[in-house]
Order: sequence, then C-alpha cells, then structure tokens
Amino acid sequence: MVKVGIINVTGYVGMELARLLHRHPGVELSVITGRSAVGQKLGEVLPHLAEIDLVIQPQLGDVDLVFSALPHKTSAEAVLPALERGIKVVDISADFRLKDAEEYPRWYDFAHPEPRLLEQAVYGLVELNRPAIAAARLVANPGCYPTGALLALAPAVKERLIEPDIVIDSKSGFSGAGRTLSLTTHFSEANENVAAYALDGHRHLPEIVQELAKLDPELSFSVTFVPHLVPMSRGILTSCYARLAEGKIAQDEKGREQIAKLYREFYRGEPFIRVVATPPQTKHCWGTNLCLVYPTIDVRTGRLIVISAIDNLIKGGAGQAIQNMNLMLGLAEGMALESTAVYP
Repeated sequence: MVKVGIINVTGYVGMELARLLHRHPGVELSVITGRSAVGQKLGEVLPHLAEIDLVIQPQLGDVDLVFSALPHKTSAEAVLPALERGIKVVDISADFRLKDAEEYPRWYDFAHPEPRLLEQAVYGLVELNRPAIAAARLVANPGCYPTGALLALAPAVKERLIEPDIVIDSKSGFSGAGRTLSLTTHFSEANENVAAYALDGHRHLPEIVQELAKLDPELSFSVTFVPHLVPMSRGILTSCYARLAEGKIAQDEKGREQIAKLYREFYRGEPFIRVVATPPQTKHCWGTNLCLVYPTIDVRTGRLIVISAIDNLIKGGAGQAIQNMNLMLGLAEGMALESTAVYP
C-alpha cells in the first residue's frame, strides 16, 4: 500500500484531504501534520474526523507522496526537503503554479526560495495536462478560481472561437478564505451581504492568464477578473464573457447548438466534467469533484457566455489534488472521488 501524508491537516483543504483519503482503497494515509495541534489526536481537533485514528505529528515521516496544504511561501519551504528525499509532492498552495519567479514578489509578497523548480512543476489541471501529471514528481494544484474559469474557457480558446479580451466574474463561498479569522468573514459582516474585492488584480489572475496562453500561445490575452464573496460555506460560480471571433460560429440558435456540441466533444470521456443543458448552480456539485459547464451565445451582442460551477474545496482543492495523486501513482483517476452531490 502506498503511504501518503498531509502537511497541515487542520485547514479546510487539509481536512477534506483526510476525509477523502481515509477511504481511498489504493493508498494509506499514514502521517498528518498541523502546526498548532501537534501531539493531539485528529478527532480531538476535528471531531468529524474522529474515526481516523492518527495523531498529528510535528514533521513528515516515511511516505511515498505528500500533500502540502500550507499557505503560500511556507508551503514551498516545507516541501523542498520532501522533494530532496525523493517524495512525490502535490502542492495545494500557489508556490509552484507560476512559471515566472518574478511574479511571486508582485502577487504573493515573497521571493521564491527555489525558482529552478518552477519549470519542473506540472500545473495540475488534469483535463488539460493529464500525460505530464502522470509523469510528474511535483504537481502544482490549481487555484480554485482558475479551475472554474479555465475549464469554462478552454474549449473556446483552443478552437479560437473568441477574441482574447475576456471578462471573468466569480462568486465564492467563504471557505475559500481559509479558517483564519478576519472581519470580512465575520458572520455579522458577511451574512446577507455580497462583496466584490481585488478589483486591481487578484493573485489568481496571473495563473489564469498563464494557462490561457498555453492553450494558444499566439494570442495576447487581456483578462478582467473580478471575484466576489457571497454568504455560503462552499462553492464557486464563474461567469465568463468574450466576444465571438468573426466568422467562426453562427450568432443564432444554431450557433448555440454548435457551441454546446463543441464543448461536449472537447470534454468527452472526462469523468469529472459535465456539460449541462441549463445554467448550473453551486449546490448541484456540492461535495463532489465535478465541474459543471454551461456554454451559450448571447445572440444580441455576439458574445460567448460560459457558466461553470465547482465545489471550491473538492474540485477546487482536495478532490483535484487526489485526482492528481491517482495519476501520479498509476491508480484509477476517479478512485475515492466518485461521489454524488449533497443536496440541498
């Protein structure tokens, strides 16, 4: 049995990793760490995981693969020793997502400790990078916002159906902000309230632009990305808008049928992508590793509109990380991830 570990099990993604890995038939969750809870049983810190009989350790033990669920900057520092020991790594933070080391001081306020690893790291969006992930020793798990946006846009960009001036509007539940207390996530501040933030540039923006450019290196993308916080625990609904390229597709009902067919063909055989016939809702994929995608055309304006919905902690975090792990270990890609949505 392959042994795996989790660095920082006490965060939202870390605890979701533990929950999913506990019943994974192909691996053994053998080591968990947590900076503020060393020496305690997992069930004492997280009662909903009491059936997992593990004690939180101060450091990583003998494992074959590790997930790092630490915040940015501290994650890179923690996984470097693991990589030196030959342990495969799935990093949940942003520390290996960007290829240009100069972007880290600008967007994340730190200088990357090991820039040479940025080229070696494989971006872990499985639907676009499957072969490279399977051969990787270091995978950078995508951000939650980029996951929903890139899966919504990839077919249209790949087929050059749209102009490169793109607007992305995303609405996220508060678990995306993590467990650290802040005024913006205080119940009395956040309840019955919706707020846009990071209008000058969210730190996931360079990740989105970088991966769009990989889909079509000849285009120069101009992306406006505006995230919002909405009063729900989990989920991200993303709405993408772009003008249709001239002469590529009909701007009428026939064009809507064509775009739906193109998306279905692009994602044919993908176990965790569903191209749906009506606009998806976040509760339609709550607790699952699914990304629901709905493409259509605004015939009045000649714009493509694509709506996507994901659970930010599963497809946008722990589930996608396990999907990556399964590929890296040669296991069935959907192992431990084939659950149905919890509703309502």
